[in-house]
Amino acid sequence: MPELPEVEALAGYLRQRAVGRRVDRLEIAAISALKTYEPAPTEVAGRAVVDASRHGKFLDVLFEGGLHLVVHLARAGWLHYREAFPATTPLRPGKGPIAVRVRLDDGSGFDLTEAGTQKKLAAYLVTDLAAVPGVAKLGPDALAADLPTFTERLRSRRGQVKGVLTDQSVLSGVGNAYSDEILHAAKLSPFAITDRLTDAQIATLHAATRQVLGDAVERSLGQRAAELKGEKRSGLKVHARTGLPCPVCGDTVREVSFADSSLQYCPTCQTGGKPLADRRLSRLVR
Repeated sequence: MPELPEVEALAGYLRQRAVGRRVDRLEIAAISALKTYEPAPTEVAGRAVVDASRHGKFLDVLFEGGLHLVVHLARAGWLHYREAFPATTPLRPGKGPIAVRVRLDDGSGFDLTEAGTQKKLAAYLVTDLAAVPGVAKLGPDALAADLPTFTERLRSRRGQVKGVLTDQSVLSGVGNAYSDEILHAAKLSPFAITDRLTDAQIATLHAATRQVLGDAVERSLGQRAAELKGEKRSGLKVHARTGLPCPVCGDTVREVSFADSSLQYCPTCQTGGKPLADRRLSRLVR
């Protein structure tokens, strides 16, 4: 799933390439992806792209006149920028991975695509960001939150720190991959309970959050959209590296699997050398 660094980089790429161009037309190929019915997609035609930004893991493309195209890419969504489209004929709904296409006046534009069968990419055309339910309930940005804000938000929700870090209403922008990386950098078990963390542990976690996300944003900015996935993988130390040696201590990276997701961690760095039981209701390692 694209998280804060990748969405920030996609917004940056659109600012460089698309801002100032006018929209030729906005096409919706996956009807289920568009979650709003007013304004209509036809109202985007002729408007200039004014800005591109990010709210948590939501991408926001702002058009002239205050109209926003807000997109959540979900687990398998992505943005592909095209310098030229192969044909000018309209997209056929329900054909292929393309959910939304934005054609610009110079012949370029971008596709929002989603792989796989679980279609969860969501697009909203709104004049008020509060009309997007996921944006309206976002907590403070994980990269921008200072230590007092970070502490208050983390302690506002009792639970396993992995789950709290990825709760977008607590702190926005962190998903499965970067939460693994942040907890590894902070040397914390993903199952540590938030209200049992000391002030020093929270300060370390805050510093790790800023470092991991900040480094990922720095690596990602300036990359083309097609290069971002590879750039993300190259910077990971534990996430998606089950069975490989931890680059910090050399121990084997372990995994805990759930029904529809998994987490990765280093026992030596994070859990005092103890492996976590690989079942959802295991006794927690504290």
